[in-house]
Amino acid sequence: MTDLSINLNKIALIRNSREGNYPNVVSHAQLCIDNGADGITVHPRPDQRHIRPRDVHQLAELVTPVDHVEFNIEGNPFAPAMADYPGFIELVEQTQPDQCTLVPDGDDQLTSDHGFDLRALGEQLRPIIRRLKDQGMRVSLFMDPDLAQIELAAKIGADRIELYTGPYAAAWSSDNLDTIFEQHWAAAELATSLGMGVNAGHDLNQDNLAKFASIPSLLEVSIGHAFTVDSLAMGMAHTVRAYKALLR
Repeated sequence: MTDLSINLNKIALIRNSREGNYPNVVSHAQLCIDNGADGITVHPRPDQRHIRPRDVHQLAELVTPVDHVEFNIEGNPFAPAMADYPGFIELVEQTQPDQCTLVPDGDDQLTSDHGFDLRALGEQLRPIIRRLKDQGMRVSLFMDPDLAQIELAAKIGADRIELYTGPYAAAWSSDNLDTIFEQHWAAAELATSLGMGVNAGHDLNQDNLAKFASIPSLLEVSIGHAFTVDSLAMGMAHTVRAYKALLR
């Protein structure tokens, strides 16, 4: 069965709209774990628009001792230190997640919206991947379903890829849905044949998740925005269980 990792960025975004620590990110992570989440994901950015370095440390303390739950930190490997943000790689090394997902996002992006161009950045990423793997972390690269790019991901040492599913979600109920889905299927098959695991994430929701999860080699999905919206209507505990049911 495909694992469900809950991205808590939007819980932190709500908290940051007021002073104080309400809603509490760590408490909501525990609620997700108690109701069957297989992982907790965060994407700390230098501008600290949602998840902050302190959250990352507190979540690492919560999740690391739990054998059946993984901690995944995603972000731009080239993000530098800014104020009390220590830099992405430094924060990852301080907190030692089970998985580090490298994402090519900039401060001016509202959200992640494309995968890596490894023709341009592959050799810069290679030593970063090795550095993190040498510390025992699994390293995943955020990728479009481009077969040539996925071959490069294997060559530079990635353990997994995370397929960017934004275009798949945007095509839902359109005439080109099957074409885009088949591209992701082929990308997943290639990655598996090259010895990499396959994750996926971005705009997956209760409507489109089951179809995507039919890809046999899919190991993990990371869901945050839609999960948070559904939690407003359904309650977070019930929403975790609903997404887990779709993945079965």
